[in-house]
Amino acid sequence: MAADKPKRAVVGAYRFAVELKGITVASFSEVSGLQSEIEYEEYNEGGVNDFTYRFPKRTKFSPIVLKRGLSDSFELWQWYQDTTQGNVQKKDGAVILNDATGREVCRWSFQDAYPVKWSGADLNASRSEVAIETLEIVFTQLKMSKGSS
Repeated sequence: MAADKPKRAVVGAYRFAVELKGITVASFSEVSGLQSEIEYEEYNEGGVNDFTYRFPKRTKFSPIVLKRGLSDSFELWQWYQDTTQGNVQKKDGAVILNDATGREVCRWSFQDAYPVKWSGADLNASRSEVAIETLEIVFTQLKMSKGSS
């Protein structure tokens, strides 16, 4: 009889943290855009009609979109504002997924990030929602690592 494999716990997507080196006040309610794609080139060889060759080219990364409730901290806005004026300050960072006990399960580390889009809150007096600001950042590399066991 084969030994039973240990069950792997499913981790919720709501226990996460974002690190941005040099930004001290940054807690986010939502992160999206952790995506990587390999571009490829197709080649059709003469006389071969049952398939197309596909050759890998370069890897591209989607921008990471960070959302948080507006606060009295202007560090993210200042980082964006500096970039608009040509003073690009690239920062390394990470998105860390934690389990229910707070233990790190997975880490996506990105390098040379800088902001390319900032969106202020949608304001509506007939609603009682939290005012959310959005920051979109681009970066050069994305690495994924397993958390400590």
